[in-house]
Amino acid sequence: GIVAGTSITAVAMTEPGTGSDLSGIATKAVRDGDHYVLDGSKTFITNGINADLVIVAVRTGGHAHRGLSLIVVERGTPGFERGRKLAKVGLHAQDTAELTFAGARVPAANLLGGEGSGFTQLTANLTQERLSVAVGAVAAAATALDRTIDHVRTRTAFGAPIGALQHTRFQIAELATEIDIAQQYVDRCVTEHNQGMLGPVDAAKAKWWTTEMQWRVLDACVQLHGGMGYMTEHPIARAWADARVQRIYAGTTEIMKDLIGRSMKLG
Repeated sequence: GIVAGTSITAVAMTEPGTGSDLSGIATKAVRDGDHYVLDGSKTFITNGINADLVIVAVRTGGHAHRGLSLIVVERGTPGFERGRKLAKVGLHAQDTAELTFAGARVPAANLLGGEGSGFTQLTANLTQERLSVAVGAVAAAATALDRTIDHVRTRTAFGAPIGALQHTRFQIAELATEIDIAQQYVDRCVTEHNQGMLGPVDAAKAKWWTTEMQWRVLDACVQLHGGMGYMTEHPIARAWADARVQRIYAGTTEIMKDLIGRSMKLG
């Protein structure tokens, strides 16, 4: 169903009391014959409302990382409830929800992989995930700049296009340069990833730098659009709101910097 596009999936990791630190996951799955019984809650789950299959990170053992497992919970499972659809600043077309599990009985066959393999499974593709966020960040920034260039060419002030103002030219030049430099680094990362050579540190560098760059570009583009840029009916305003979460999900900017810093063995 996933391959055919008939099943929508979600991955439920984040909990009210834990985010980037997977060792803090508290949702439990206790084996009971041919089933697991799940108890706990999740939040900020993408596709939480619409998902047919939810891959839930649960604790099946006491060790921080080796005690984590993944269990697939199907729509309609007794004890599995979807909470409210969360109201987000941006990305309004994408549903994000709270999920609760209260004695939810799931067949033991729904264990994904083996018990205790959850941490490895969740982190195995983090490098690719962070690279994909970086690719999207550069593309979104470039699109926003293209829209803004069209705007400053046609918007006039004091009898001339605002693009003719030196300040506007300087700002557009800065934004274009940042995007081009980011594109070169991301292209290199994509090439290395396709060769199986991209490491987590370089992916972290790409993720935090491009998403922060995306935010700077979008904020400047809103400013160059003036009042029109603050209207939600305008694409630049929606892109600005959508961009804010890029610096948070797939690992916050601060987590990325910490990962990079630790790799340098500074102390």
